[in-house]
Amino acid sequence: MSVRGLDDSERAALVLNECQRGMVDPAVAGNGALAGEVARRGVVPRLAELAQACRDAGVLVMHSTIVPRADYVGTTRNCLLLASLVKKGSVVAGSPGAEIHPDLAPQDGDVVLERVHGLTPFHSTELEPVLRSRGVQTVIVTGVSTNVGVPGACLEAVNRGFSVVVPEDCTAGAWPEAHEFQVTHTLPLLATVTTSEQIIEVLAGRTVASAG
Repeated sequence: MSVRGLDDSERAALVLNECQRGMVDPAVAGNGALAGEVARRGVVPRLAELAQACRDAGVLVMHSTIVPRADYVGTTRNCLLLASLVKKGSVVAGSPGAEIHPDLAPQDGDVVLERVHGLTPFHSTELEPVLRSRGVQTVIVTGVSTNVGVPGACLEAVNRGFSVVVPEDCTAGAWPEAHEFQVTHTLPLLATVTTSEQIIEVLAGRTVASAG
């Protein structure tokens, strides 16, 4: 099995984007359509499996969250999406929605990067310095949403010289048509679009080779 961006022993890191209860848990989500798609597509269990496979293979796992302060200082309502986030208050600091989904809870060795503003994980965080410090060449981008956050993360990673891999079964959009359009027409221009199973197979092959 070959996955471009991972098939030449490139050092990689896994980024879980906004896998917070307010985004991906239908029980508390402020965006019911997105959380519903996450549940329908079985994203959380597949992502949990991929994250553990990455840890087992020595691949850094990173959690990128957006958690506005309770007073929203630093969170600017300068676009419709951020204004909606503020209005719903579903991921505000201290709320259940701000918490990372319990099935994806950070483990020892994981890195959590929290921001109060912006739509992508590279904005106003230490994501790039952490990746550089680990010698990462390829970023595996997962989470939500394929409407904005996932393609935005891919574009910013490419702009910084990283290769990108997207396991599309570990992502979701707010509605099926938007997700399908992005993974068919937009994301392939920026990343290798594949599946979690293929990535796990590549990582397992690396582990076997190292053991041998």
